[in-house]
Amino acid sequence: MATAIVAARFLPIWIATAALLVVASIIAPDALQSTSWAFVLPYMTILAVAALGQMLVVMQAGIDLSTPGVMFFGGTLIVGVGNGSNGRLAVAILACLALGAGVGLANGVLVGILRLNPLIVTLAVGQIVLAWGVKYSRGVVEGGNVPEALSSWAARKPIGVSVIFWTGAAITVVLALILRYTAAGRRFQVVGANPRAAWMAGIRVRAHVVVAYVAAGMLYATAAVLLAGVRISIDPAFGAEYLLAPIAAVVIAGASLAGGLASATSTWMAALALTLLTQMLRILGLSTAMQFVVFGAAILVGMLVSGDRVAALLGRVLRPAGGSSPPELAANGTGAR
Repeated sequence: MATAIVAARFLPIWIATAALLVVASIIAPDALQSTSWAFVLPYMTILAVAALGQMLVVMQAGIDLSTPGVMFFGGTLIVGVGNGSNGRLAVAILACLALGAGVGLANGVLVGILRLNPLIVTLAVGQIVLAWGVKYSRGVVEGGNVPEALSSWAARKPIGVSVIFWTGAAITVVLALILRYTAAGRRFQVVGANPRAAWMAGIRVRAHVVVAYVAAGMLYATAAVLLAGVRISIDPAFGAEYLLAPIAAVVIAGASLAGGLASATSTWMAALALTLLTQMLRILGLSTAMQFVVFGAAILVGMLVSGDRVAALLGRVLRPAGGSSPPELAANGTGAR
């Protein structure tokens, strides 16, 4: 029964994406042309990488609103530290990743150690980081571009598909394997699913929360590197669209905001669905206002029929009298995919 409940949690987003492809082929076939995929694949990958970071935080019953700040400041570091020199690109990327880790550590300590509200903490930290990013960008980034080596790399298309896509796919697979097949990954899931039981078993619950935020910050920084390679230059709105979209991707992929199991591959699929939907709306010629209306409605519908709700319903139907609850079954029986 536990396997059926877990499968039900993550299956809806795959069905919804398949349905979206069918609808797109009927009402907006241009959205499935190669020129459209050349836009969709890189940007869905960037969203997916940011969403994977958010997924780790959500698995620990948290939430992170510092994503735009990390991505904006990280992008400015790529330009500022890189200074247009290919020889400084490695240092610039390391600076960006260090920023993400530092912001994640601050969030993790405030939330995991000091037990402050994650919504307020990450929003405040994100605004501070964004403000420092704006201050740093003045006179440093204006008129500058990322090192040519990064933009050239981002433009590559091994076997006809963007290298950004392959990079994101590799990150997704590695994270999925770590969560499912390593002892550390399984402990990470158990802590999120039942922190009290994990604490009684001697697992350092607060340390796992800190690790989740640090890893998330580094994934946001990675997304910033990928976005900088695609965009080439950094504008004031760089990274702004990644405030809520990663959270939406994680939730409609089947994760619960109460913590516990999540799926890296389903999160990746949710990022694809959201990006493809945006592209389809643009091709249909909808006004910006109507695009937001349809996009928001799609997210609401996705949350209403999310895998988390389906799994809870299925758990109530299949639960034997006196049996274990779905969360317990999930925590004891399966790992994240």
